[in-house]
Amino acid sequence: MSNSKLEVLTPQNSQLIIIDQQPQMAFGVQSIDRQVLKNNVVALAKSAKVFDIPTTITTVETESFSGYTYPELLDVFPGKKLLERTSMNSWDDQKVRDALAANGRKKVVVAGLWTEVCNTTFALCAMLEGDYEIYMVADASGGTSKDAHDFAMQRMVQAGVVPVTWQQVMLEWQRDWARRETYDAVMAIAKEHSGAYGMGVDYAYTMVHKTPQRTAVPHELLAAVPAK
Repeated sequence: MSNSKLEVLTPQNSQLIIIDQQPQMAFGVQSIDRQVLKNNVVALAKSAKVFDIPTTITTVETESFSGYTYPELLDVFPGKKLLERTSMNSWDDQKVRDALAANGRKKVVVAGLWTEVCNTTFALCAMLEGDYEIYMVADASGGTSKDAHDFAMQRMVQAGVVPVTWQQVMLEWQRDWARRETYDAVMAIAKEHSGAYGMGVDYAYTMVHKTPQRTAVPHELLAAVPAK
């Protein structure tokens, strides 16, 4: 029997939606350190840009309550139109449904706030009404408590959502280190956002391979990639 969830994520079969990564929503997050959360979301966005993954960014009540999307996230997709909503459930907004449909990919990677509200309702409705497969990025999402996040993740998994982490998604898109066209950009993201792993990459480059030491991550690798 075929099972589409056995297919790994590829740059050709997936799209990304970023939901309500806004300051006021982040203020309520207690399930993950907020700076770690922002780091992970930005890293996921950069990964999507490197692999030319169609990306939808949706916001809620920006000027009346939630504040503007993180500038670090907007810098990854300069000039990108944000889909503003009033609904807690992104699926209820026709603009969001149209954007997902236009991308033509059934595997939807999700990073949003809060896990127990906006992520859960979107995931359940997108699977039920839109026949999408949902890949929930647990460490690029956050809930109002650890229990709120954890039980929401469990509820979604029981319904068929696939739990993932941001670095897992990036490396699944990369898949093979012989893919040189994205190798350098992936390594740049790892060095900047992957903590101890990134430190290890720096160590290997400078101490093992004797490459010249850099003072900063080569952001030009990402700047050269057109936004989608």
